Amino acid sequence: MKSEKLLQLKQQRASLTVAIRTLIDRFTDVEIPAESKTELEKVEKAFDDLNVKILAEEAQLNRERLAGERHDEAKEDAKGDPEKTEELKIREAFGGYLRQADSASITQYRALQQDNPTQAGYLVAPEQFVAEVIQDLNDLVFMRQNARKFTLKKAQSLGFPKRTARMSTFAWGTEIQAPTADSSLAFGKREFIPKPATGGILVSKTLVRNSAINIEQYIRGEFANDFAQGMEQAYMTGSGAGQPLGVFTASADGISTSRDVSTGNTATEIKFDGLIEAKYSIKQQHATKLRWLFHRDGVKKIVKLKDSNGQYIWQPSVVLGQPDLLLNLPVDMSENAPSTFTTGLYVGMLGNFSNYWIADSLNMEVQALMELYALTNQVYYISRIETDGMPVLEEAFARVKLG
Repeated sequence: MKSEKLLQLKQQRASLTVAIRTLIDRFTDVEIPAESKTELEKVEKAFDDLNVKILAEEAQLNRERLAGERHDEAKEDAKGDPEKTEELKIREAFGGYLRQADSASITQYRALQQDNPTQAGYLVAPEQFVAEVIQDLNDLVFMRQNARKFTLKKAQSLGFPKRTARMSTFAWGTEIQAPTADSSLAFGKREFIPKPATGGILVSKTLVRNSAINIEQYIRGEFANDFAQGMEQAYMTGSGAGQPLGVFTASADGISTSRDVSTGNTATEIKFDGLIEAKYSIKQQHATKLRWLFHRDGVKKIVKLKDSNGQYIWQPSVVLGQPDLLLNLPVDMSENAPSTFTTGLYVGMLGNFSNYWIADSLNMEVQALMELYALTNQVYYISRIETDGMPVLEEAFARVKLG
């Protein structure tokens, strides 16, 4: 039933797309009258509201899909395997800590996991718990779905050799002619150092102590949702200083201004010609994985664009699991993508996002504060997770910029 709701929302959005087109087409060669302009604004607002609902419904379906009881599966899997049985004991002790956070539960958890230190009240979470949080994040954040991801267990950083100049020595010659030595090929190095980020959630004590609730799974899901919001923003516009480097941040360490495409756009509007320029500024080798990225405000503007034959270039999807298409390439929307339409600003992107790398650390810490919100009958959970990310091949991206 829930997937049917999403399908209905997408069908409604497709109908609104047709309505917007019909209204615009009625006044192609004349100014839109005030009454029709008001009607158009209402339809556009309905389209905008539906986009928000679709994004929210897709996120909720993801959360519900991730809510399977992995603990029961782990119990079944651990039967007859001493190592997995020990891992399960550690998970159960960690769950006990999340429910009670008293000295007994902390002592039990420490005893089971000797290499798991306690620092300033934080306990390092079991690796399986962290891996599941990371998987939840992968399912919730579209950048993580398309990026290349690494998990660092012991290493403190991940180095990536960056080509800063190409070889330039090819020449025709004779059989005995010696090749020209290259002096232009050069490499730099980018280094991924997982950076700590913190988040906190408040949970009712009644819910925490309810034996019917898998508290570990619940807390994991809440942390994943909390971290997802902050991570997506960093992957979009992060400065790279103490946080990931975003795709919309111009940087010699990521995507430089040489990958900005403004030709064909005006000072305030994305144009069809500008999108064409962006698409064909990227080499064919990346074509099979290219995806557009816009804020929903940008999408609302692009929906109205036509090609030279008067055909709309936007192809809305009414099939579950299939994205909308723009110039035959899939479109992603993010609330953290730029949405200010002013001269010289970024308003979207086309890219092969497998060339955005993310490095996560398994060193995740969790602290349960049982007394801080005792007056409101709540428990405050704090977590620290370590991650980093940045683009590694700028030629695989084109930023859409206003002229």
